[in-house]
Amino acid sequence: MINLFKKRALAYLADYFVVTAIMWIIAELLFFVFPFMAFSSYGYFIILLPIVQMIYFVVLETKMGTTVGKHLLFLKVVSTDNMAHYSDISYGQATIRNISKIYWLPIIIDLIIGRLFGVSNERIFGRFSRTEVVKE
Repeated sequence: MINLFKKRALAYLADYFVVTAIMWIIAELLFFVFPFMAFSSYGYFIILLPIVQMIYFVVLETKMGTTVGKHLLFLKVVSTDNMAHYSDISYGQATIRNISKIYWLPIIIDLIIGRLFGVSNERIFGRFSRTEVVKE
């Protein structure tokens, strides 16, 4: 049986491919609209990455409670504000929880700090936002 941490890592990898596909489409459209810019379509990736990642994770986790990768692995993001029962997360909670996913280095640091100073598999920003990833 695969543990929750491995499921979350696989879900993030799947989400990374989805975000990359979205970024590719947007970057190509921007290059088509602004061909005179110094960037190639790849040059737009560094600008688009934080914007697309935040929109993708925040909107999907708020509206559906899951992303494409989490849905494929039967995971859901829930609020731990009320310990009696889990509830959907707010836009504020989703923003705080996903701020470290802007680039690779912050997510790795977030994960390491969460593992070193916590008792669960939750990242430190997951704890700050009072959210948790659970199995559906």
